[in-house]
Amino acid sequence: MSEIEIRPARFDAPEAQALIRAALADLGRRYGGSGDETPVDAAEFVPPHGAFLVAYLAGEPVGCGGWRSHGDAGETAELKRMYTSPQARGRGVARAVLAAVERSAREHGRKQLVLECGDKQPEAIAMYSTVGYERIPNFGFYRDHPGCLSFGRTL
Repeated sequence: MSEIEIRPARFDAPEAQALIRAALADLGRRYGGSGDETPVDAAEFVPPHGAFLVAYLAGEPVGCGGWRSHGDAGETAELKRMYTSPQARGRGVARAVLAAVERSAREHGRKQLVLECGDKQPEAIAMYSTVGYERIPNFGFYRDHPGCLSFGRTL
């Protein structure tokens, strides 16, 4: 098995955008529509207010995830655009990306990481629960939609 390499990337970089398009297509298959209508701006993922990371196996981009500032206090980060390509699933990519996102957020002074997830993503829900995320009150763009599940974890 190849070693997972995780590198910072611009949110609008071609490799990041290809993975994000794949993530949105996956969400679209699960939920319909474009997959996620949440407003997202590439500038939100520029340190020190956010970061975006791409995972590679054997030099190929296979996963991504990032964080952006959430709320006014400067202590919370929101996880966005977590994705692992189908051919890399089951190899620890998502957990490695999540750990790197948490580390980045912590290094930039964030004390909590929050995320929105839908009830048609059992793999994600299982992973978040396994690594210590707990349900929190729904927030964000989909907070009032049926099936929205929000999670948080102290960093």
